[in-house]
Formats: sequence, C-alpha cells, structure tokens
Amino acid sequence: MQQIEFMYDFGSPNAYLVHKILPALAKRCVAEVVYRPILIGGVFKATNNQPPLIAFAGIPEKVDYIRVEMARFLERHKLPFKFNAHFPVNTLNVMRAAVYATGKDWENKYIDVVFNAMWVDGKDMSNLDVVAEVLSEAGLPTDDIMNAVQDADIKSSLADATAAAVARKTYGSPTMFVGKEMFFGKDSLGDLEWRLSQP
Repeated sequence: MQQIEFMYDFGSPNAYLVHKILPALAKRCVAEVVYRPILIGGVFKATNNQPPLIAFAGIPEKVDYIRVEMARFLERHKLPFKFNAHFPVNTLNVMRAAVYATGKDWENKYIDVVFNAMWVDGKDMSNLDVVAEVLSEAGLPTDDIMNAVQDADIKSSLADATAAAVARKTYGSPTMFVGKEMFFGKDSLGDLEWRLSQP
C-alpha cells in the first residue's frame, strides 16, 4: 500500500484543512496516511520562511485573496472552521505530545481533538491548562500526555523530526510526501491524488 507522509503542525490552519480532506483522499487511492509531527517554528527558522499572513502582510490584495480562497475551500468541502484569535499559537507542547502519541491506538483521536480545539473551537492551545482540559474532555490519557511533553527523549525526538523534515526540503506545513516526491499546501491535493492514481 502506498503511503502519504503528512508533515504537520497544529498551528497551521491549512494543515487542519488537509487533515480533514486527506483520509478520504487516501481511501479513494488505497493509500495510508502516516502523520509526521514537526515544529513549524523550527522549520521557519531553518528555512527563513514565515506564515502567509505575515509574509504577505505588506500586500493587502494577496492577504484578501488568501481569505477568499480559504472561504471557497471551506464552502466546497463543507468544513467547520474558525480562525483562532490566539494566532500565531505556540504549539511546542502539543507537538511534543503528538510525538508521544505516535503509534498509540489513540493517536488519530489525539490529532483530531487538537486540530478541532485549534481551528473549530478557537482554544489557546499554548496554555497547558487549556490543553489538559481539552484532552480530559476527550477521554484521552491526560496525565501521561502532560508528563510526556517534559520528557527529554520526546523533546529531542521532535527536534530531530523537524530537522529531518527540513533535510527533505520541507519549508512549511502542510507538506506531504509520496516516496521522495513532495506536495506542499492544500492546493496540491489534486496533484497528490493524481499521483497516487497512476499505475
């Protein structure tokens, strides 16, 4: 079965949108989505990149179009979304927790819960008290997760994963890989599906 490696950070609204679309796309293509947590702040620092709304702040027409394009995407796919008033959110702890969640039977639930907290409910997921509340309400192993974010091995694993993503020419999130071929952003989903459908 083909794999789609999804380099994600909860702080990216476009990563949230891809997260909502990717499972159905993968199912149509008989592929598997493998979630790869990275720290987008680390990627930006290493690649001299910035979030689009900051990078294009001096081009109001571009910023306006980004909002139009996102609204169209949300309408087309009938997705719930609320821009997080705390943006940009420091996602260091929830991304460390994502590393801890990797491979566990509740990994997908954790990812879905945190993405929804960020981009549907507008929670400040940089606040550990808020994170604990969100996880507890979802029935996730909150104490284990909160302890893990302070674990030295988890911290180094996230740093290593971020560096590895940069080494593969990742410069932001959402980034997807099929083998060595990279697909960046939600606008690449059509090309991704086309590639997966090739014999």
